[in-house]
Amino acid sequence: MQMRKKKVLRDELQDNKKIEACAERFGTTGDLTRMRICYLLCHHPELTVSEMAEIIGLPISTVSHSLKKLKEIQVVENRRQAKQVLYSLGKNKFASIIKSQLLENNE
Repeated sequence: MQMRKKKVLRDELQDNKKIEACAERFGTTGDLTRMRICYLLCHHPELTVSEMAEIIGLPISTVSHSLKKLKEIQVVENRRQAKQVLYSLGKNKFASIIKSQLLENNE
């Protein structure tokens, strides 16, 4: 992923009311880090843990833990490509609802 694109996404994550509102709305699954991950995956079909950690500015272990929780409830899915594991939003109703909330125009 291009460095410029990473910076743009990092800036968007810092002050995004939709992410905060979505986190509040979805309770347990709505942890702010998890919603940031979902936001990134709304804008990029597939990302690795290290790419997400770099953009969000958190340790890989924190992002990995959040991905595990999101995978348990089928909001994200993963696939292996050579030595990398790529994550994407799941293809179910709940993931679609989260995506629609995160992409909705700011009020």
